[in-house]
Amino acid sequence: MKEHHYKLKITWTGNLGTGTSKYDAYSRDHIISAKGKEDLLGSSDPAFRGDASKYNPEEMLLSALSTCHMLWYFHFCADNGIIVTDYVDDAEGIMEEAKTGGGKFREVILKPTITITNSDKAELAIKLHEEANKKCFIANSVNFPVLHLPVIVIA
Repeated sequence: MKEHHYKLKITWTGNLGTGTSKYDAYSRDHIISAKGKEDLLGSSDPAFRGDASKYNPEEMLLSALSTCHMLWYFHFCADNGIIVTDYVDDAEGIMEEAKTGGGKFREVILKPTITITNSDKAELAIKLHEEANKKCFIANSVNFPVLHLPVIVIA
């Protein structure tokens, strides 16, 4: 089996002077870095005392699922002669918080609108989402359903 290794550096930037002395005494802000790439500014969801202007872990998970799916989908479209000229996914995720703390995602729904040039392949363009879901590394790594509601536009 071939392995791929990934490295990120996560740097907490939220020490407001007293560290984590109290739950409300620190910021959840952090920087996500990788060699040769722009930094991403992260925080927690505002519901958990985070900064709404920064990406939170839940959004990053949703982004990983959506982009992994999109890239596999492009691969299968190229293999099948489907020319995609535009792709926008309005992805949504539902996370449930447990009464005792913590929680988990219940589901993610990918809602891509895909513009293709060949009307005769619209049905296949829809079907290829199933194949992309089967191959997506991230979708294969989560324990909740990743659903798809694709819309095909011919232009």
